[in-house]
Amino acid sequence: MEQYLKLARFILDYGQQKDDRTNTGTVSHFGYQMRFNLAQGFPLLTTKKVHFKSVVYELLWFIKGDTNIKYLVDNNVRIWNEWPYEKYKASPQYQNETLTEFVDKIRADAKFAAAFGDLGPVYGKQWRNFNGVDQLTNLLNNLKTNPFSRRHIISAWNPAELQEMALPPCHTLMQFYVSKDNKLSCQLYQRSADIFLGVPFNIASYSLLTFLIAQVSGLKVGDFVYTLGDCHIYTNHFAQIKEQLTRTPRKLPTLKLNPAINSLFDFTYEDISLLNYDPAPLIKGTVAV
Repeated sequence: MEQYLKLARFILDYGQQKDDRTNTGTVSHFGYQMRFNLAQGFPLLTTKKVHFKSVVYELLWFIKGDTNIKYLVDNNVRIWNEWPYEKYKASPQYQNETLTEFVDKIRADAKFAAAFGDLGPVYGKQWRNFNGVDQLTNLLNNLKTNPFSRRHIISAWNPAELQEMALPPCHTLMQFYVSKDNKLSCQLYQRSADIFLGVPFNIASYSLLTFLIAQVSGLKVGDFVYTLGDCHIYTNHFAQIKEQLTRTPRKLPTLKLNPAINSLFDFTYEDISLLNYDPAPLIKGTVAV
């Protein structure tokens, strides 16, 4: 994952200081691209531990078309908790619960979760119901019937529904490409990229999606191409990034999928395994909400 470290160095060296929506402050650069050959190993960062379980469950959540954090909470995945909590704090029902107490209520009370756990029409909604269009199902059908099409696209950016979303999509558009030797590649355009917390996760998530779609489409994996718009390091992540830059990347792990699964919608967590992942220790950081 030298590509990731090169990106981090580039932003530290050439980025500009900018204020941001969260009032945290960033060093930012506009426009950057990385490429990962998925046949050479699964691109999960090794200079710090990344929680692969969260990657898998979040992706399965997107694929289901779900937008309520209860599915994630029930599977002990915490990555989306802060956004509905902030919305809950602004409601008349808020009773000074901590974030932990809020999450416990989501887990224990389905009615509470239905009322306060939904993020609005975020990724899963747009993938499966973009103004009535199931983009993901259409993509799968088109890959089989017209693999060399230049229209294998899914967009999460729906201007008509942005105001209803807890957080407008950061990873906004993906395009798939089938080569003459039957390899499936994916290019992701991401408008806003949190280099320390978000980007390692996003690389893994969309690489995993490419592996899953390749299997059910009868294809091999090609490249994951990652195109970034506003790529930034938050000021409260400088020490963590610099710590990573002192570490040497290790051998990439291997992804193993249950070969019996032939529908994208049938994958479960147990069907997806990561082998030989030996990262450097976890480095913690606070998410900017």
